[in-house]
Amino acid sequence: MTELWNALETSDGTFTASAMEVLMRLLLAFVLGQVLAWVYYATHTGMSYSRNFVQSLVIICVVVAMVMAVIANSLVTAVGLIGALAVIRFRNILKDTRDIAFVFCVLAVGMACGAGRLAVAVLGTLLLAAIAWYLARFGFGAHEPHNAFLRLRTAGPMGEHPDLQSILDRYNRHWVLAAANESGADTAEYTYHLQLNDTGHNPRMIAEIKGLDTVLDLDLTLQEQLLEI
Repeated sequence: MTELWNALETSDGTFTASAMEVLMRLLLAFVLGQVLAWVYYATHTGMSYSRNFVQSLVIICVVVAMVMAVIANSLVTAVGLIGALAVIRFRNILKDTRDIAFVFCVLAVGMACGAGRLAVAVLGTLLLAAIAWYLARFGFGAHEPHNAFLRLRTAGPMGEHPDLQSILDRYNRHWVLAAANESGADTAEYTYHLQLNDTGHNPRMIAEIKGLDTVLDLDLTLQEQLLEI
């Protein structure tokens, strides 16, 4: 362990590496890329999980390390490589900014490995992994109360329904009728914007609303889930 740490501290990034040293840098990028990919997997929330994206994090880290090894200290090689990469068209769009952040993480780690900044790569990976775990573990940035949309289909116009209003008052901090469609002869549709007190009480609220005589069908969608679609 002492020899390994000394090697990390004495690496200055100059490209005088042998084939074995280049291989070790690429393997280190592979390992650190997996660490970040596992952290992403363990802390991911939402419905837009992609196995291909997780695997891409590992591959990107190694590829960037290889690119840095190819460029070395040659400006001519760097310009030529940029010209070659400019031909490639990337059409995949990342909707989640957290995914973009992890892409930048593996890019930075891959660059550090390829440039020989091994201590920066290892310590940076550990720090980024700790930050990602902390943010996920303690729900940093979570918004309370949860916003939701309630859509009702009723047997004819409902008007001011005191029982429904009582239920909404009990389970929500605030609610408002966002849209109403009473053009149908037999049915009507209503959309409410809710601020839920506790998402754990959603099943009870839904059961009580379904128990009303005029309610034919309902749909409750959390805003966080709607944004994932």
